[in-house]
Amino acid sequence: MLKYIIRRLLQQIPILIGISILVFTIIQIAPGDPLVDMYQNPNISAEQIEKVRESYGLNKSKPEQYFDYMKGVVQGDMGRSYQYKVPVTQLIKERIKPTIALAFFSMLVSLIIAIPMGVVSATKQYSIFDYLGTIFALAGMSIPAFFFGLLLKKWLAVDIRLFPLNGLTTPATRATGFALLKEYANHLFLPVMMLGLTGAGGYMRYMRSSMLEVIRQDYVRTARAKGLKERTVVYRHALRNAMIPVVTLLGFQIPALVSGATMTEIIFQLPGMGRLQYQAVLKRDWPVMLGTNLFLALFTLMGNLIADVSYAAVDPRIRLD
Repeated sequence: MLKYIIRRLLQQIPILIGISILVFTIIQIAPGDPLVDMYQNPNISAEQIEKVRESYGLNKSKPEQYFDYMKGVVQGDMGRSYQYKVPVTQLIKERIKPTIALAFFSMLVSLIIAIPMGVVSATKQYSIFDYLGTIFALAGMSIPAFFFGLLLKKWLAVDIRLFPLNGLTTPATRATGFALLKEYANHLFLPVMMLGLTGAGGYMRYMRSSMLEVIRQDYVRTARAKGLKERTVVYRHALRNAMIPVVTLLGFQIPALVSGATMTEIIFQLPGMGRLQYQAVLKRDWPVMLGTNLFLALFTLMGNLIADVSYAAVDPRIRLD
């Protein structure tokens, strides 16, 4: 297992380099000059703008800019934001925490709902539970997440004022300790429900389809013939093997959530990675765009690695050498 993980990590190095070249090239060929757009002030001369360009290294050739940037990335320096005037690594450290919390709890909500519903729908096929589960899954997959989020805000934040509308904390809050954690929970509840409930539909459909296939396998019939209880057959023998497609899907969903649910963070005004990326595109903040995309690429590769390693945990027949 350890040799497999090391080998996969080494294989990801050239992939990351290729992604960095591609992202850098796409950003560089975009029309316009971000510094000229940002310093549209008649009191700033062309010489002053050129000095700013020189301070950011933009007066060099494109290959030199790329190698200088990658040299900084290896040393933990992703450049300095044009908009915020602070290091990109500092921005990512500040914005990644609420995004990870949002991603973790929304995924937890999705799995807690989807796995039991998928199992029940498969084991009680064509029953009322199966039909209700199918309706829930189709609704979750069909309703746009942003529309569902706006409905949650209207019902629970505007109409009955049960949860706050926006932000991660109350403005100018002085809460600490448990009170601060409670405030975080109140502010994250609506965005977590928005992502968790809409994402549960897709997981539920994968779980149901996989479970239907697994419970028809020979080893499941053998387990039943041995006189094992149905609960033991389903949850001990069939469920672990049926989880493989869900684990594969999780491998792709983890980086997507960690990169920031952009629409969710915009709707609820959360200071996360998605909103940071959105603002960087609007302001043509190249260092932030490069840094966040490389960060996303790294999490995508790590998510795939976690999914591959998890196969051995959910299915004892799989061994990674």
